[in-house]
Amino acid sequence: MNKYELALVVSAKIEDDARAAVVEKAKEYITRAGGTVTEVEETGKKKLAYEIQKMSEAYYYFIQFEAASSAPAEVERDVRIMDHVLRFLCVRKDEK
Repeated sequence: MNKYELALVVSAKIEDDARAAVVEKAKEYITRAGGTVTEVEETGKKKLAYEIQKMSEAYYYFIQFEAASSAPAEVERDVRIMDHVLRFLCVRKDEK
């Protein structure tokens, strides 16, 4: 099992419960792909470096998980079509 981190940039124009639902849906995609979520970190609302869909602020979430090497591709495929996710990035974390 490899360790991965999924970074989500979620729209600031939606309600708190809708934002929580977006994160829960992403966690569901990870478990469906055979992964195990180890930690979810919310860093809060931050100013974007450039406007995305006419928004200058968004909420940042970092989801750490363990999964097989095929899981990130499946997770990215599902996250790509999610509403309210402006950007995402899935990276493998270094073993230390």
